[in-house]
Amino acid sequence: MTQTNLARSAPQDETTWWRHAVIYQVYPRSFADNDGDGIGDLPGIASRLPYLAKLGVDAIWLSPFYRSPQHDAGYDVSDYRDVDPLFGTLADFDHMLAEAHRLGLRIIVDLVPNHTSTEHAWFREAVATLPGSAARQRYIFRDGKGKDGELPPNNWQSIFGGNAWSRAPGDSQWYLHLFDRSQPDLNWDHPEVRSDFEDVLRFWLDRGVDGFRVDVAHGLIKAEGLPDWAGQTSMVEGEEGAHSNNGPMWDQEGVHDVYRRWRQVLDEYDNDRMMVAEAWVHPPQRLARYVRADEMQQAFNFDYLLTHWDAQAFRDVVTRSLAVSAEVGAPTTWVMSNHDTVRHTSRYGLSVPGARPKGIDAAGEQPNEALGLRRARAAALLTLALPGSAYIYQGEELGLPEHTTLEAEHRQDPAFFRTSGEEIGRDGCRVPLPWQSAAPAFGFGPGTATWLPQPVSFARYAVDRQEGDAGSTLELYRAALRLRRQRHLGNGELVWRDAEPGVVAFANGGVHVVVNTNDHPVALPGGEVLVSSVPLDTGHMLPANSAVWLG
Repeated sequence: MTQTNLARSAPQDETTWWRHAVIYQVYPRSFADNDGDGIGDLPGIASRLPYLAKLGVDAIWLSPFYRSPQHDAGYDVSDYRDVDPLFGTLADFDHMLAEAHRLGLRIIVDLVPNHTSTEHAWFREAVATLPGSAARQRYIFRDGKGKDGELPPNNWQSIFGGNAWSRAPGDSQWYLHLFDRSQPDLNWDHPEVRSDFEDVLRFWLDRGVDGFRVDVAHGLIKAEGLPDWAGQTSMVEGEEGAHSNNGPMWDQEGVHDVYRRWRQVLDEYDNDRMMVAEAWVHPPQRLARYVRADEMQQAFNFDYLLTHWDAQAFRDVVTRSLAVSAEVGAPTTWVMSNHDTVRHTSRYGLSVPGARPKGIDAAGEQPNEALGLRRARAAALLTLALPGSAYIYQGEELGLPEHTTLEAEHRQDPAFFRTSGEEIGRDGCRVPLPWQSAAPAFGFGPGTATWLPQPVSFARYAVDRQEGDAGSTLELYRAALRLRRQRHLGNGELVWRDAEPGVVAFANGGVHVVVNTNDHPVALPGGEVLVSSVPLDTGHMLPANSAVWLG
């Protein structure tokens, strides 16, 4: 039998936790509500920490909870050193952090350095002063083109649709916003911007956080002169290649100077603090630059997230990812879903399984829910058996699907409104979690309503419906995470095994992993069944769209 050994995710004597950690993303407004207003909060998160400890994850990544007018669900920050009253107080944060640490859970907070809110004190000062003022230098203000400056400074488009330039009322200059007009881009060539964010890092590190997820990590530095660009601005390459993330606003060499300095700040602290990059960068060799020894520790592997339900595609992306990461001595960071993408349970149920639509609504193709869940369970066993780190998006462990019939009047994603509904947006993956199948709001909180309405179908995915059910997705995740820890799979070595077409097969840490992406059963090698995504009652056969770990 042919064997192909790939590099370990870390040297055998490596003990740094982030190399092999499983990290759970909490989207605060949709995780758990304590005060009954229908919006999740920090006390709600604190109350559910025992659930996450029992799940078996190592750390929690919290999406933004800072002061914000909430035009983009908190990614428009008005004060980086305070908690928005929607979510609680700094005291609530400190309590939640202490409780997490008591339970052995680390906390990573989201940092949004590319842009602020228009309500940030800096921007308010900028628009209150004249063109050329020192306050305006912290942002990217430019005179317009045309006879009277009535045209934008260049042709860049916003990620959320429309022009990437706006003018404040009565202002003669334009300011750049790669996202919503309420999110002006900072000028990262300005020393005060760099200095202030180093202070922000220290503010949260001094409180005891264990790391940072860096939003739009590839976007801080823009090409000199802000040249026109004919491409369609996007965070990620489009499914058909229509969009590109290779424009002059992305992945400029200067971003690495920022992260080298940030790494120095983190290294001033004990307990192995870390950073993870959200950088939609291609090819993988460019992504690897963000995790060199003197920069960040992790970068999300979005190539893996974008992989369709295809055995050869999975094998190719895993092989490539491990090889490229090994070249810079970094772990690979596997991810299947997050708050910006259609949930993979639903993507795997589409006619092109795994395709990444920009949201799904009632008028679009409806996923095959049962097939998507079956494939998602198998994908979980594939992902959690790989060397490196892995991220779980809240609800993934429940098999939660996308809300694909959310009415337009309930939508809140600015991308939906800036594109006049052409882009469905991200609301469908952000719906509040179901905790109790028969309770109002499915036990999300003491109230009867949630900030985004939950579909009736969420009842069958509720935590209390799955708890203790050996065949449930929740118990599958618990079992896989327990075995992953016991067998040290995160620090393991992947060895490919020969397999028939449509099958992914490899060994890691004494575990033989077989994933069948075919629509028909395949023969299994011998071995003790450690965990399987479906009941194995077919002798030595692995059913279609399923996976197993053998000992």
